Amino acid sequence: MMPYTSEKTPLLPIVERTLDAYMNKVDQRHREGVEYALLVSTLLLTVFQVVVLYSGDSLVPIALDGQYYALVAQLARGLRMSIPASLPTAAIFFIVAPYLAQKERVVMTRYAILLHPVMSLTRPNPRLLSRTKRIFTSQIRTYAAPGDGVIPPAKKKYVPTSGTYPLGFKAGSAHVGVKASNNRFDDLALIASDIPCAGAAVFTTNKFQAAPVTVSRDMLKKRKGEGIRAVVVNSGCANAVTGRGGIEDAISMGKETDKCFIQDKNGQDDLKGSRSIVMSTGVIGQRLPIDKITSKIPTAYHNLGDTHEHWLGTARAICTTDTFPKLVSKTFTLPSTQQKYHIAGMTKGAGMIHPNMATLLGIICTDAPVAPYLLRQALVSAIGKSFNSISIDGDTSTNDTVAILANGAAGGQPINSADSPDFAAFQKVLTDFSIDLAKLVVRDGEGATKFVTIKVTNAASYKDAHRVASTIARSPLVKTALYGKDANWGRILCATGYAEGVDSVVPEETSVSFVPTDGSEELKLLVKGEPEQVDENRAAKILEAEDLEIKVRLSEKEGEEAVFWTCDFSHEYVTINGDYRT
Repeated sequence: MMPYTSEKTPLLPIVERTLDAYMNKVDQRHREGVEYALLVSTLLLTVFQVVVLYSGDSLVPIALDGQYYALVAQLARGLRMSIPASLPTAAIFFIVAPYLAQKERVVMTRYAILLHPVMSLTRPNPRLLSRTKRIFTSQIRTYAAPGDGVIPPAKKKYVPTSGTYPLGFKAGSAHVGVKASNNRFDDLALIASDIPCAGAAVFTTNKFQAAPVTVSRDMLKKRKGEGIRAVVVNSGCANAVTGRGGIEDAISMGKETDKCFIQDKNGQDDLKGSRSIVMSTGVIGQRLPIDKITSKIPTAYHNLGDTHEHWLGTARAICTTDTFPKLVSKTFTLPSTQQKYHIAGMTKGAGMIHPNMATLLGIICTDAPVAPYLLRQALVSAIGKSFNSISIDGDTSTNDTVAILANGAAGGQPINSADSPDFAAFQKVLTDFSIDLAKLVVRDGEGATKFVTIKVTNAASYKDAHRVASTIARSPLVKTALYGKDANWGRILCATGYAEGVDSVVPEETSVSFVPTDGSEELKLLVKGEPEQVDENRAAKILEAEDLEIKVRLSEKEGEEAVFWTCDFSHEYVTINGDYRT
């Protein structure tokens, strides 16, 4: 019989004596039985865990009844979470093993015991490593946008290399580090007017409205849209569903921004309260690191400038899962004068995009002289045919806001009548401009590979046409078919038929077609309720393109039409949103 007090892991003498006394009483056969039982059970456990680790939610490749499958799947998920936590137990067995086995088999026993936690750590699956990290660190997953700041080659064409910006406005940004993972990129943006200006905004209709939405709406209402100086935006945290503390944080952002203008020569306090619109974007349900943000607002103010680089950098600072900064600028004239005016704007958004409000965040500035009440009227009208006519995933955010500032710095006759030709012209300019901005959001949809225009015609009313287009745009079946390049027009027709509150659909007169972007003849899929013999090869070629138009005619009678913009659903969309807070 081998001695138990040498050539093994040292233990306390009392433990050694106890084990020696016990093992001396056990005959050789019993001792070998214990050893083999330990080896066999450990190896079986290892095989079992290997199967669990590599088999997803199923345990073994055999058919099981529903109730047993659910039980085994739950066990598998539990084991994948608990295996790393079993390391201390494995270590104890590793130490005690020599006392339960003969010397010549100690090494084999130890390796067998160690095998199952080693397998759990070597599985080539990053999700398991993520789970292991959470177990040991007990950290809540935090949102992190794409961190390298590299614009995909296919998206670079949408980023302007120059621009023309409104007089009297400046843009700037600063790095705060709202997200712990962001140690490099600016995440605080400031757009400011040299002089007090008119302001208006349209906000989300989501009942859980974020603190900055509440604070900014109240400020604009109190001021009646007059005397506004700036828009301040943080990315990385939405400050939504954060209670009274969140409201106080949003107020603090506005107050700290106001101080910058009170201190400059044009910033005399008019004693009417805050003059800054506040916006936030990012993860819901987390408080802002408000001290860090307010300490950096003076830095953003110091960084203000009127160059293209200033505007583009500011547009980048408001991004979250966006893959490129969205910035548009143009010039225009009004009928009453040859004076040249400027309008510029930026927006952010790639997911949680659907209408019934302004959708996402947007800031528009113009140096045209527009009265505050007319500015809001023009914005509401423009939003209806732009930001309220896009959809990426059918979700309406808690923070969505589009704001416009007009400082009149370019001079000219003030626009103060809704019946004037100048107002009608400005309304059209703002609508077209808003459409250009909104389209950029769709082009940057999370995981999107296609930009889809949906045109619904011959409806009894614009509302009917818009509802049908919206229903098609948010249909997961339509969007996945587009991603798969499948000319499944039945899904388009199905969505048309279940659009709520629409009475102008005439099934026997409805037509559906694909309109190619190369100017060639449209591909008819359904004509007056009758299916066409579809050229699948041509359909596949049309669906290969990045841009596509779907045209739906609801009847043969001339009527109203509406246009909607959407994108497809890809595997990447699921990945992005499955790991949104990872």
